[in-house]
Amino acid sequence: LAGMQAEMLARQAGVRHGGMRVAVLFEGGETAGKGGTIQRVSAELNPRGYRVVALGVPSEREAGQWYFQRYIEQMPSRGEIVLFDRSWYNRAGVERVMGFCTEDQAEDFLRAVPDLERMLVSDGLILVKYWLEVSAAVQEERFQERADDPTKRWKLSPIDFEARTKYADYTTARDEMLERTDTPHAPWYIVDADDQKRARLNLMQHLLDLIPQRRREKKVPLPKRGPLPKDNTPPASVTRVPERW
Repeated sequence: LAGMQAEMLARQAGVRHGGMRVAVLFEGGETAGKGGTIQRVSAELNPRGYRVVALGVPSEREAGQWYFQRYIEQMPSRGEIVLFDRSWYNRAGVERVMGFCTEDQAEDFLRAVPDLERMLVSDGLILVKYWLEVSAAVQEERFQERADDPTKRWKLSPIDFEARTKYADYTTARDEMLERTDTPHAPWYIVDADDQKRARLNLMQHLLDLIPQRRREKKVPLPKRGPLPKDNTPPASVTRVPERW
């Protein structure tokens, strides 16, 4: 993992130096490990060269816009990597299954996505779409872990509880989405996410292969430091944090 994270930094430098634009989509069912995977991918990256986008429920203004508009606004600029923790594919998944959009809206979305992504890729965007797949048994274990662990309960929501009764519907929606939006210019890549550590390594290696340009930052010699003052400690009058540890 550490070696891949260092290599990811070299890829980021290549993206910056080459003026490339990279968008990586992380999709999957609940507990598939999207957020944790993004954390590992970005752990050593220069924060000035990447962003994580995790959009919440649309505002009233956003709900009145073209559906894709708020996602298009988050697209990377030259030399930037954007990691989407869920994406416009919400419409084909949770929105469709939970009734947050109509069937007509879901159908319009599925028809429009291939053309939209074709335009983005034709304009030079490197678009990578990952679906993290977790089995029903492992998902159940992880849901129970969230319910039992006070530090993870925040991950559970009322929608998660309701979605538990619609597992078959989610599976049907997933399959149609993958089949209709898996295209030569923007293919889907499925990651077996039952073993989270293995999934992160496999995904990171695949992503490294898709971004071949790399650039190692040159070693920078430190200039000689100037003379120190006689006392370089902060003023004693300023309150210090108690050293309890």
